[in-house]
Parts: sequence; C-alpha cells; structure tokens
Amino acid sequence: MFDIEEELKKLPRKPGVYIMHDEDDAIIYVGKAIILRNRVRSYFRESTNKTAKIQKMVSLIKRFEYIVTDSELEALVLENNLIKEYQPKYNTMLKDDKTYPYIKVTTGEEYPRVLITREQKKDNAKYYGPYSAAGAVKDTVELLRRLYKLRTCTRNFSAGTDLGKPCLYYHINQCSAPCIGAVSKEDYRAAIDQAVDFLGGNYKPILQELEGKMEQASEEMNYEKAKEYRDLLYSVKGVAQKQKITNHTGDDRDIIALATNESAGVIQIFFVRGGKLIGREHFYMTNIDENDRGKIIQGFIQQFYAGTPFIPRELMIQETVEDTELIEQWLSELRGKKVRIVVPQKGQKEKLVELAAQNAAIILKQDEDKLKREVSKTSGALQEIADLLDISGVHRIEAFDISNISGYESVGSMVVYEGGKPKRSDYRKFKIKSVQGPDDYASMEEVLGRRFAHGLQELEEIKGTISKSTSFSVESEVAEAAHYGKFTKFPDLIMMDGGKGQVNVATRVLAELGLDIPVCGMVKDDNHRTRGLYFHDVELPIDRGSEGFKLITRVQDEAHRFAIEYHRSLRTKGQVHSILDDIQGVGEKRRRALMKHFESIDDLKEASVDDIMKVPSLNRRAAEQIHAFFHEKAVK
Repeated sequence: MFDIEEELKKLPRKPGVYIMHDEDDAIIYVGKAIILRNRVRSYFRESTNKTAKIQKMVSLIKRFEYIVTDSELEALVLENNLIKEYQPKYNTMLKDDKTYPYIKVTTGEEYPRVLITREQKKDNAKYYGPYSAAGAVKDTVELLRRLYKLRTCTRNFSAGTDLGKPCLYYHINQCSAPCIGAVSKEDYRAAIDQAVDFLGGNYKPILQELEGKMEQASEEMNYEKAKEYRDLLYSVKGVAQKQKITNHTGDDRDIIALATNESAGVIQIFFVRGGKLIGREHFYMTNIDENDRGKIIQGFIQQFYAGTPFIPRELMIQETVEDTELIEQWLSELRGKKVRIVVPQKGQKEKLVELAAQNAAIILKQDEDKLKREVSKTSGALQEIADLLDISGVHRIEAFDISNISGYESVGSMVVYEGGKPKRSDYRKFKIKSVQGPDDYASMEEVLGRRFAHGLQELEEIKGTISKSTSFSVESEVAEAAHYGKFTKFPDLIMMDGGKGQVNVATRVLAELGLDIPVCGMVKDDNHRTRGLYFHDVELPIDRGSEGFKLITRVQDEAHRFAIEYHRSLRTKGQVHSILDDIQGVGEKRRRALMKHFESIDDLKEASVDDIMKVPSLNRRAAEQIHAFFHEKAVK
C-alpha cells in the first residue's frame, strides 16, 4: 500500500522528474523540479493555491514516483521524453505530430547535390528550412538543378572509379556530368556556391543573368532558347515571391503566439529564415489551462523543438515563460550555438508576434465547431457509454468478433479504441486452434483466453525481469515496462459482438483468470443493426442519434471488418476450405449443390437422409455418408 504522506517525507532535495499515477496505475502527469521535495509536496498542501485542473488531478493521485537527475537541464530533457512516451492526461499536449521538409546541400561531397530531406543530421551539409509547403520545396530543388546543372545521382566519385557513360540528364542538358569529367571541380563548386546564394535569398544575380541571356537569344532569333530562359526566369520569380521579406537582418527566427478558449488552444508559428517568412503552421494544444498562457507556450516549445531538426537563433514569443534561461540553455545545446528567447514589447517585432496571435485566433474560431464535434465523437461518446453502463474511467475499449465460412477455419479479431479512436497498432488476429466446426462460443472462449492469459504471462515476466535487475519497486516499474508487451495493456471495457451468450463466455474467462473488467454485448436487431448494449443481464437501449451509439456501431463494424479481412486473406492463400470438402464422396459439384440447396451448415446438419437425397446429383449412399459425417462428429 502506497502511503502518500510517508513517501512525501522521503523526497530528496535534488532536481529530477516526478510521475503521478491514478488508481489504475496510469500515468496522469509528469513534471520536473529544481528541488523534488519542494515541488511534489506543494501539490498536497492545503494552503497552496491551485487551479481547478490541478485540484482535479491531485484528487486522482494514488501514488507517485520520481527520478533524480544531476541537473535541472537533465530533468527537462527527461520530462520531454516521458511526456512524449506516455502522453499523460493532465499535461498540456502538442496534438500535432508533423515533420517538415528541408533543402539539403551536401557540401561535404566532392561534387555536392541539392536534396529534399525531413531530418537534419550533424554532418558537413547545409540545411535550409523548414518549409511548410512541400510543393514549393520540390519546385525550388528542381529549379536549382536545372539552373546550375547539378547532379542527382548517388555515384561514387572516388579516385579510380570507372563511372561509365553519363546518364540521361546529361543528354537533355540538365546535368553537367562530373562523372565523365565534363565539368571541372572549380566550375561545379562555383555553381554550388550560386545555388547556396540563391537559397540564402539572393535572387538578383540569377534574375539579371537570365534576362540578359533571354534578350541575347531573342536578338539572335534563337526563339526556342529564349523561351527556355523565359520559363526559367518565371520559375525564379515564382519561388522568390513565395517568400515575404520580414526584416533585413537575414536572421533565422521562429515567431510563436497563442489563442485559447475554454477547452483548447492553437499555437501559430511563423518560420523566418534568412530574414524571410518561408512558411507558417498551427498546432492544437490539449489539456490546457487558459489562464496560464506562459505554461502552454513553454509546453509547446519543449515538445516541438525536442523533435524538430532545425532550431533557429531566436524565438520571439507572446508571453514570458517560467523557465526562460533553462529552455535557452537546452535549445542552445541542441543547436550547438546560442539561442535567445525574447518577448518583444514594441516595434516591428512586437507587430509580428501580434500578427501570429491574430492568425491563431482566426484558426481557433474557424475550427471551434470542428473541435467540439471531434470531442463529442470521441471523449464525449465514451462518457455517454460510461454513463449508460454506470461505470467510470473508460478510455480503452477492446472488441472481439469471430469469422468463419461453412464452419471451417474460424478466426478471431481484436480491435482497440483509445480515447474514442481506433488504435490499429494494438489490433490482434487469432487463428482458432482448438475448435472444430462453427462453434462461435467455443471460438470466442479460446480467443479471450489466449489474449488475457498472454497479457498476464507477459506482466509476470516483466515483474521478474525488473525485480532482478533494478533497485526500484516492481510495482512502480511494471506499468512502464508493460508498454513494450503485445498484450499487457488491459482494457477498461470489453465489447462483444453479440448478446447474453458471448458476454457470459467473456465473463467466465475473465473470472477464471482472476480479472475484473466490465463486459458488455453489442446487440443487433433482426436486420443486423445495432440496437443497444447487454450489460449485467439487462439489455440497455441507447439513443440511435447519440454519439455514444455511433461509436458503438463503429467499434462493432470495425471488429467485424477486421475479422472478415483476416479470413479473406487466409482464403486468398488457399488455407481455408469448406467443411464439406472433408466428407468422403463429396466433390466440388456436390458441394455446390449442397450449398445451393441448404441455407446453412446448421440446416444440413439437421436434415434427414431423405432430405439430403432431394439435392440434385446425390444418391442414397452419398446422402447417408453426409448424414453420418455430421452425426458421428456430434457424438464424438
């Protein structure tokens, strides 16, 4: 039993990260502290002023753990990693997970190339970006290759390498072919320098050069060449016009501002590179406290720049953040150069931040209804289901279904919904091993038994590994390690594709394994449409127009689709055949006749020999063999 008061007394006076758990051992909050003892104890003091959000979070804490670090900077990095890994409910979260294109010039190569990449490495290359429009990046790279005849191949240019003939790009005049020595290293390097100059925003020299060449070709009545230069000229102007000038200092900076309402926030970020605004993006922030704007912006900075490959020299932000110096130190270490965080108070910089804030407010207003619909479809729908069943804390739902054709080669499916959305990485497929024929109840019992027995076994293995290899308590580490198992994360609610019978099967399996998980059945009407939930021996009707009902329908349809898809894949591989194929004397022709005459295998099972003889192409001997097959199997 975790005694919070006793554990508070043991907290060290050191920097580190603290992790709050609820009664289900789920991580609900991760934070960092300069002094763990002071910070963690403050949550449980009556005298401390707390926001409504923090009060609610504290009421759910059943235990906490902590990790000591050597410095506050180490704590910041660890906090970022843990928040990204566990996405705790009460941490302000960056909702979007985007990567941006960069233009890379491989200046470390003997004959450099210009490439598109989405990651920045510590190499000898030069990077430009990020760019928010991938199309513009592609246009720019293609333009540079055409203008300066740069190679695109990955050929090895080391001494003594026989590179053979030049490629097609040389023959269409789009590559200077360094592979055959058609251009000197000096001339090729000069072309690369011009490309780098262009990417830095200096378009004037190439514009003047192209205009001169176009006029000269026109005077020489070489109109085809003049048209080529004209098209290149338009392309350069098009690229140049996509980047608006914001200042003349040539600095790299990001401009960050926030707009909030009662339930959500939008961060607008402008990317300024070389003094030019090259793009912008917006990000949704969840689990926010709209009165603590500085904390929201700091949360965004920590999560966004922990994953982006480029960090500018300066961040211009709308609100002062609590840990400005610490964040600057962290960003500077990531960048390898000094990074400043400033809150402009006047002049052009302040206007730019205000412009970003206006854009964030516009986006928030435009998407307010969309966000409300999203919440209604997900967390709102989950709450409706929880209220209908009179249970709490429904976040993860697992649904199961069985699929077979003619009773042969049954398969089971498990689909998972978390937060009202499908989590496809946790879907599982089961090929039934112990059941012969179309017995859905027995098949479901096998599927559920295997799923939860595997989960319990993995948890035991994790406990054993942790108890042998660390000094931490086993219980405090199991939840973290369980993330890496296939079956260790158990649901808050199990949904069965069926009524009383399927629910009873699931309840019996869970009881035998010592698990207490709510189970309900998704009941269908005579037209195979969902009509309600079967729970605790009662069928509960549900409003067909509600979001909860729509979520139930989506879960049921997805479980059925996943099972059918798996079964279809097996049939495609020739691994599934009709149970009729196992009857001596029944070939393809007779099998088709039987399937056409009887609506189902169950109808055939119940038929007498005389009934079976009514099927065309069947004589008494064949009918007796078919009848004996089913009834002898039933006796066994």
